[in-house]
Amino acid sequence: MSKEAYISVDFRGESRSLLTDCNDIIALYQGQGLRLTLRQLYYQLVSRNIIPNQERAYKKLGGLVSQGRLAGVIDWEAIEDRIRVPQRVTEWDSPLAIMQAVVSQYRLPRWPTQPRYVELWVEKDALSGVLLPISRQYHVTLMTNRGYSSQSAMKESAERLENACLDGREATIFYVGDLDPSGEDMVRDVEDRLRLLTRDRVSLAVIKLAITFSQVQQYNPPPNPTKLTDSRAKGFIAKYGASSYEADALPPDVLAGIVRGAIEKGIDTLAWEKVVKAEERDKALLQEATDEVMRRRNGGGAQ
Repeated sequence: MSKEAYISVDFRGESRSLLTDCNDIIALYQGQGLRLTLRQLYYQLVSRNIIPNQERAYKKLGGLVSQGRLAGVIDWEAIEDRIRVPQRVTEWDSPLAIMQAVVSQYRLPRWPTQPRYVELWVEKDALSGVLLPISRQYHVTLMTNRGYSSQSAMKESAERLENACLDGREATIFYVGDLDPSGEDMVRDVEDRLRLLTRDRVSLAVIKLAITFSQVQQYNPPPNPTKLTDSRAKGFIAKYGASSYEADALPPDVLAGIVRGAIEKGIDTLAWEKVVKAEERDKALLQEATDEVMRRRNGGGAQ
């Protein structure tokens, strides 16, 4: 928890009540090890009928949360910004520090021994905070498209899939995006362009995990009006109705559970555990080497 006040604000009435609601939701998700974006916090408030699903309400919430953080009412670490991230040079205090980091970060590839190769793609950078821990846990490449992906990114992805599937295995891409005209079309676009750029040399399946119409029916997330200016709106409305839904509107724990379940379903557990045991043996050897350097550095010398 990190609450630090820089200004003094006497929150009253509706504002005070809303900040209390924000902190209740934040505490719920912090207990699960999750951080929220402002958009996700907004949708949690909307789904609880605390605020209306209006752009004006979203902007008002943003201003209140900003003030709440400056006043020491909301945890600074509770709300994350996935876009404005500084790029820093990695530095180490000593050779021992980097050696210890190597030990802790050493990982063996998990997927070469699995029956298929898996990646996780997401339409929005805002959701990567929920998905990144999962991708790291399962050694899955996380690809953030920010809408329709660039040709450069798609070409690099096609090459990555080809290299991973030289043995003829299927590549499965699990996709997370909005349920709206463009969001649905992005799934088609990803598959079509990857097939083109791999020249169909990879057996490919692109599966949308969220947000789907069945999930809308199950979890009842807040709807948004479909943009009629979208050229794909007519076909979308004929299939799903006049409302659209953002993937951010799913509770983060629900989304995480959906993604974990899909990834775990196809894992060969025995092959996975074999790699984990080999990794543990390697890390033990690396730790022994690190300990020996530490002894020498401290004047212990060779035994």
